[in-house]
Amino acid sequence: MSELLSFGSDYLEGAHAEILRRLIETNLEQTAGYGLDTYSDAARAKIRRACRSPRAEIHFLSGGTQTNRIVISSLLHPYEGVIAADTGHITVHEAGAIECGGHKVLALPHADGKLTARAIESCLRTYHEDANRDHMVRPGMVYLSHPTEYGTLYTMDELEVISAICRANKIPLFLDGARLAYALGCDANELTLAAIARLTDAFYIGGTKCGALFGEAVVFPKPDTVPHFFTIIKQNGALLAKGRVLGIQFDTLFTDGLYERGGAHAVAMADRIRAALIEKGYTHAIDSPTNQIFPALDAAQLARLSAHVSMSFWEKQGDVTVMRIATSWATREKDVERLIAVL
Repeated sequence: MSELLSFGSDYLEGAHAEILRRLIETNLEQTAGYGLDTYSDAARAKIRRACRSPRAEIHFLSGGTQTNRIVISSLLHPYEGVIAADTGHITVHEAGAIECGGHKVLALPHADGKLTARAIESCLRTYHEDANRDHMVRPGMVYLSHPTEYGTLYTMDELEVISAICRANKIPLFLDGARLAYALGCDANELTLAAIARLTDAFYIGGTKCGALFGEAVVFPKPDTVPHFFTIIKQNGALLAKGRVLGIQFDTLFTDGLYERGGAHAVAMADRIRAALIEKGYTHAIDSPTNQIFPALDAAQLARLSAHVSMSFWEKQGDVTVMRIATSWATREKDVERLIAVL
């Protein structure tokens, strides 16, 4: 029996060989702890240059759910909630982490996985026009992800308008970049790190799903957006004593374009699979241009593919099942060719 092809997610492999090499080379060095080491400082400097944000405040955390909960809770007052798409990661796949922290997720209908400016404006207007608003959760910030859970991308115009709405209403805009490398490596993408830094109040650059062993880099384009954020990280048990392990990884990812190159490789592999699916008559449930592919499979197709390929269940749509095929920075061409042969 042949081994199942693995396309279930984009964080199943370990890390870029270059990251492992640098971790081994520096293994016996003694450095300051808690991200106060020279490697973390070098990573911050490279990220600031990439974001064209020389005063940005940057912190390294270990995982996406941890990052979302800490950033969101630090930006909200106790009586506020966070606006997110009803398909957003914090809405569906973080086990109520935001609510556990004392804040409601104000879920709005999505358009191809994206929040729309119209939906955000309607939510804010409904709150402000309600005579009973003092008894309600105030919408205190907006959460986006780029790419979205459906692998779709915000355009520059969309982010510009959403940013303007947030600033007019004096609420922060936070962008989840867990898979940001797969946006930056995609030809359809319009957003740069510099644009994201200009238009948001906080965002993070994902490492866990984009070539690091683990780790996310939180960026506040304006320093002191959250006073004493370092202490908040510590209070939440998220401050690594061996912080240099995170710093070295991001210093490596932001050397010689490794971060974007890894994303571009994943998208190129996904494009080949997408083209094969179309050629063989499969239906795409979602038009995603990044590293995530969402075929809508009838029962026979699902049974046949599942015998050869490990995929992720996504959702049911009537009589068909939407599955997710995900490529990554480490996807091998020979595995893509084997998958295409199965199709």
